[in-house]
Amino acid sequence: MTTQTAPQPGSEVPLFSVAGSFLEGLAAQDFARLAATLDDGAHMTGLVPSGFKEWDGPEEITATFRRWFGEVAGFDLVDAVVGEVGPRLYLRWRGRVHHGRLGEDWLVVEQQVYADTGSDGRIHRLFLLCSGFWPETTAAVAR
Repeated sequence: MTTQTAPQPGSEVPLFSVAGSFLEGLAAQDFARLAATLDDGAHMTGLVPSGFKEWDGPEEITATFRRWFGEVAGFDLVDAVVGEVGPRLYLRWRGRVHHGRLGEDWLVVEQQVYADTGSDGRIHRLFLLCSGFWPETTAAVAR
C-alpha cells in the first residue's frame, strides 16, 4: 500500500470555487455554467446502476448531467457537500427529481464525485458514483 503525501506549498491543491460553481450550475440546471467548470479535455468515469461508463469532453459530460437532471418535470438539489481528499476535490449531492417518463412519483438520487483540477482552475477528471433514482419515501423526506 502506498500513501500520498500532503501537497506542498505552491503545489496543486483542490479549488473549492470550481466545485461550488459546478454545484451551483447543477442546482440551477444551468448546464452552460456546469460546462464552464470543465477543462476542454475533461474525462469522467462513472459507476452507475447500469454499469461502468465513460464520457469525454465537456459537451458529452454536460449532456449526461442534462439528461439526468435537466430533462425532467421537476428538480430540487436538497443537499450538497464539498471537501477534499488529498489534492482531490470531493463533491456529494442529493437531489429530488420528478421524471415524468419514469412515473408520477418523485425520485431521490445521490451522487459522489472525486475530481482533479488543472492549473487553469477547471476540472479535468471526474470519478462518479451514483445511487440510481429511487422512489422517494416518507422516511427519506423526514430526514
